[in-house]
Amino acid sequence: MPGLSLYSVDAILILSSEDGSRIFTKYYTPPHQAAAPGQTAPANPYPDKSSQTRFEKALLAKTAKQTGDILLFDNRVVLYKMEADVALYVVGSTEENEILLYNVLLALRDSLHLLFKASVDKRTIVENYDLVALAVDEIVDDGVVLETDPTIIVQRCSKAPAQDVSFSKIDPFSEQGVNNLAQLGKAKLTDWLRQGL
Repeated sequence: MPGLSLYSVDAILILSSEDGSRIFTKYYTPPHQAAAPGQTAPANPYPDKSSQTRFEKALLAKTAKQTGDILLFDNRVVLYKMEADVALYVVGSTEENEILLYNVLLALRDSLHLLFKASVDKRTIVENYDLVALAVDEIVDDGVVLETDPTIIVQRCSKAPAQDVSFSKIDPFSEQGVNNLAQLGKAKLTDWLRQGL
């Protein structure tokens, strides 16, 4: 029986549901894969791009006409959601807790909905690739689940406001100017603490 591990996620995939092309993929390999006594450590089943692409094409072909959210595929537990013209996948080992993996999938989907404030589709994901990568990194790091609350994930990876407060409009020598600077500093500090910086 395998021991408990923090490394729950083997891969997070966002594929085009139309042609199976990659939009975003991230595969994880635990840094310390333990083997049972007398056995070699299990190798990553998808070590190169060609094996990953074969897995992705076969996975999309299997899930394209399915209506469920979970399946056992290629000796892996796969949870998935179809959104517009993309398919979101979270892949884990067969020993992994399906509820945890499902929460990761929901966190990914809901975070993307909150970030884009529109439908999650191929064009939006490509145009906001940096935000997608940040959101995935906030959810999972090296296969370890870090966060599943979409509002926290969105707060951590939202774009900074385009327009900032102009310091030239604050007169530092008046009492009102000092109060304005104090309020601005308090607001900035609150934002930084909320974002974890």
